[in-house]
Amino acid sequence: MIRQFLLACGVALCAAVPGVAQDKPLQMLETNLQAQGWQAVGRIDIGGTGFCTGALISDRLVLTAAHCLFDRDSGMRFPDEELLFRAGFRNGRAAAEGRVYRSVVHPRYAPRGGSGMENVSHDLALLELIHPIRNMGVVPFDVFSEPRRGDQVGVVSYARERLEAPALQERCRVLDRDTTGVLMMSCSVDFGSSGAPVFAMSHGRPHIVSVVSAKGSAHLQGQISDISLGVSLGARLDILRAALESRDRRFIQAPSADNPQPRVMSSGGGARFMRP
Repeated sequence: MIRQFLLACGVALCAAVPGVAQDKPLQMLETNLQAQGWQAVGRIDIGGTGFCTGALISDRLVLTAAHCLFDRDSGMRFPDEELLFRAGFRNGRAAAEGRVYRSVVHPRYAPRGGSGMENVSHDLALLELIHPIRNMGVVPFDVFSEPRRGDQVGVVSYARERLEAPALQERCRVLDRDTTGVLMMSCSVDFGSSGAPVFAMSHGRPHIVSVVSAKGSAHLQGQISDISLGVSLGARLDILRAALESRDRRFIQAPSADNPQPRVMSSGGGARFMRP
């Protein structure tokens, strides 16, 4: 599931935003031809109870949202062995699958921190797979510089109405960037889209520039409109890589029978994945 926000009418969001009306509709990626080039986006199945979206940024690393790793009822972090990344999953089959060896959550993401922009801005996680995915059709994405207000981006995601195949929104827009680093976008997302990669094109190839954290509403051009919120990468992603390399147990180790450290969610929520 995804957080629901209502943003106050600020100057940046209430002003006319060029290009919003030109957003493209979602296109289902149901055939091999349609899915070509997007196979490194996959569905993350979580303990048989829900799912998020994620994307490969190397043959062993999957980028997603931090909140996907926590049970929405108990607040417990899911054991890594309950996470399954299914690259290019369509109609019951995946181009490649990988079990998770370990995962890392951004150190400033607080499962009990509620749904404020500061917490959303650190809603980022990396999954390290047990075995690398080296399928010829599954090519990991590079990570690119952060987009600016007015830039064109796109999103590939799974959601409650598209459990069996992802959808591509080829063109949507960055509306603004919050001081905390949260990107506010016109892209269409829904429950299950948490962790979805946000793309920009460079030299004819898509590069990941953000990760979807939440869905919200804002005043745009005199009316309430749906928006999506994304996490800035850059230094935040560098911190996750460094935590994996240093084996920083504070942010890698999930609770277990030998190490029961529940992390309880507040009633204020936090972003969630949907339960199919």
